[in-house]
Amino acid sequence: MYLGRIVAGVLVFPSIGPILARRWTWSPVAGDVSGPLRAATLCLAVLALSTLGAAQDASAAGAASDVTATMLWYDEPGKTFPEALPLGNGRLGAMLFGNPAKERVLLNEETVWTGGPYNPTNPAGAKNVAEIRRLVLKGDYARAHKLFGRHMMGTPVEQMKYQPLGDLWLEFPGHESFTDYRRELNLDTAVASVRYRVRTEVFTREVFVSPVDQVIVVRVSARKPGQISFVASLTGYRNTAHSNYGSEFYRMDGVAPDSLQLHGRTSTYLGVEGRVRFHARARFIATGGEVLVGHDSLTVKGADAVIILIPAATNFVDYRDVSASAESRVQQVLERVADKTYEAIKADHIAAHQKLFRRLAINLSVSPASRLPTDERLTRFAKGGDDPQLAALLFQYARYLLISSSRPGTKPANLQGIWNEKMNPSWDSKFTANINLQMNYWPAEVANLSDCAGPLIDMLCEITGPGSFTARKTYGARGWVLHQNTDIWWATAPMDGPYWGAFSTGGAWLCTQLWEHYQYQRDPGYLLRVYPVLKGAALFFVDTLVEHPTEKVLVTCPASSPENLPTRPGNRKIHDEVMGGAITPCICAGPTVDMQVLRDLFGAVIQASLILDRDRALRTQLAETRRRLAPMKIGRHGQLQEWLEEWDDPDNTHRHFSHLYGLFPGCQIDVERTPELARAAKKSVSMRGDHGTGFSMAWKMGLWARLRDGDRAHQILRYLVERNTCSNLLSKCYDTPQVDGAFGACAGIAEMLIQSHADEIHLLPALPKAWPDGRVSGLRARGGFELDLEWKASKLVSVTIHSAAAGPCKIRYGDKRRVIALRPGEPCSVGADRFSR
Repeated sequence: MYLGRIVAGVLVFPSIGPILARRWTWSPVAGDVSGPLRAATLCLAVLALSTLGAAQDASAAGAASDVTATMLWYDEPGKTFPEALPLGNGRLGAMLFGNPAKERVLLNEETVWTGGPYNPTNPAGAKNVAEIRRLVLKGDYARAHKLFGRHMMGTPVEQMKYQPLGDLWLEFPGHESFTDYRRELNLDTAVASVRYRVRTEVFTREVFVSPVDQVIVVRVSARKPGQISFVASLTGYRNTAHSNYGSEFYRMDGVAPDSLQLHGRTSTYLGVEGRVRFHARARFIATGGEVLVGHDSLTVKGADAVIILIPAATNFVDYRDVSASAESRVQQVLERVADKTYEAIKADHIAAHQKLFRRLAINLSVSPASRLPTDERLTRFAKGGDDPQLAALLFQYARYLLISSSRPGTKPANLQGIWNEKMNPSWDSKFTANINLQMNYWPAEVANLSDCAGPLIDMLCEITGPGSFTARKTYGARGWVLHQNTDIWWATAPMDGPYWGAFSTGGAWLCTQLWEHYQYQRDPGYLLRVYPVLKGAALFFVDTLVEHPTEKVLVTCPASSPENLPTRPGNRKIHDEVMGGAITPCICAGPTVDMQVLRDLFGAVIQASLILDRDRALRTQLAETRRRLAPMKIGRHGQLQEWLEEWDDPDNTHRHFSHLYGLFPGCQIDVERTPELARAAKKSVSMRGDHGTGFSMAWKMGLWARLRDGDRAHQILRYLVERNTCSNLLSKCYDTPQVDGAFGACAGIAEMLIQSHADEIHLLPALPKAWPDGRVSGLRARGGFELDLEWKASKLVSVTIHSAAAGPCKIRYGDKRRVIALRPGEPCSVGADRFSR
């Protein structure tokens, strides 16, 4: 049974009631751990032992990593979003800037999106898709592009936007001049703090977002009593680029005796009515002094300390339903935390966070640079400085981000996780399914955070509804489909334009990660739950694959290789009716990425049907269909072809290289099993160069790790830090802070330390010279294994293997392989000497 459904809702929180049980799987627990919570905790413990991951919560890693791998700190305030410190509980997000005189805490809630329930599927698609296929296979790409734009694109052609909730502002008179400043984010406790001195007085602020009590918590204090005075406001956002004054609004009010509130509604966008109503309350609990409430601000005078509790909610229930009461949800949270002390709220928060975070610890050796402020560490490392522990910090930061943006019962992490300060964020801060959403979850399994994959699993189980409608109406097919993007309303139609929308294997690619989750967990109950999702994705392509007229293989059509343009004869720019400008058509048949993804998808469904003993006829059909898929080809430059035809440009350094999916995260290409394809893949990634956007560089780290070149992977990590890492460690796509590159780098680091895709656990397969000594505990491997690993002078010292089940475990180090017999629940330690015989 999937753990996320156990930890949320009525089982754990029976007092929440039927309204909250419908959707509010994030609802808070009461402060007391007795009664239902103790029973739920016991239930969690039993389930965790059965899946092993949480069995090592506080023991596999032992304790937190060295502080240099778990602490971000700075000696000056953050001025902009890329410098602010992110905090979150999967649903609520906050960014702490740390200005002593005028503090800003950015507030986010994961369901604050424009629009409301809608389905943009174009019913004209099924009547025109055959003609579009005929034109593509004939080579009339310009005409096919135009017809795709007219008849296949969603209406509206764009999707909805993720938007900020508001800001908490705290203005401290007399704090403009300060000394001894320190701002930090403790990844081990998920608490951010600011400390500074004004004259002789020391002031401290702490901020965290509790997953237990579902509140953003701010505490302001001083060393001496009576020193805390400030003016507070809780402000909203307007969309100045798309005003829509008739639909969107917010209201700011003081609420006696101790609160501020913000409520409003998101905007209508592209004709989709804005139906999300949001509500936030900030309650100020002062020790000493006085609290004065104005009509839209609040003043604190002469307090010893102030605790600010900020719950927030919307009326969102699911992608079809916005009937909940945001105000009632907020009020229930406040009532539940009313009798809890700050110390109890904080202790419960830390315990819940460490239950996940402390499953893994990593140390890559501390150097003098490791003790510097984080922004200085980044600068020195980018210039070639020695700081192996920085990679450990980046690894743990990505794990922290995943815990903070994707907890069981919440929505998946979007392009920016859950942190966004713009009403019109880049790419709408959506769920982009041609690499970014997938990359967000690459570290979930190997980095021992499988629970955090729950939101992605939930999304795929839900999106089959809209996806099946799109499959039927747009393609006349069974099953379900998701193209390049979706939003919180689970829109599945082609979007933005044919250049992006012709990519139809976004959902299929995500399904390969459903199978990966099973590979790591080996839970038949979970597989039973997701099998219909896998099967439906496969059925869509069984119905839509067509035979190529000259190659006589099965191909997707219409299709595209994400966001890249083929260099084919006569492929000139045309006027795109959807975009309203000139663009080069990229529509095609059977791009390499599609064939690789479908080969993995069909293989997963075949294996799942065998395990579950069902759908024998479909299994036979999929095996034959899989056999006929277009094969990977090696081009005239020695490269792996991106398209079925020889259209690759050796000078193309495009950020996307989707045809290398088969090397990583897939495993159809391997340096030993398929050496010729591996050499071709190496040529392709070399042609693309070592630079690019954040997600692009992170992906290259994983590719070079699979090619067993740890030094090249480490060099790209250095470039990633130099060019595409913010001072708060978020990655960048051009100038936009995103989370995908951070997650991808984490997965790449893991691939340098262990690989388990080839039916064996390969230890230190791509260890760079920069990490001669290190240890890591809590890494996960396919097959349900967990590993603790130590090495010195670039040589393995020992490995300890944990497994919840008995059976053999194949271990490899260098070119030596050993089979270890494991007993259930008994760790087995293996020294390096076992590999020298």
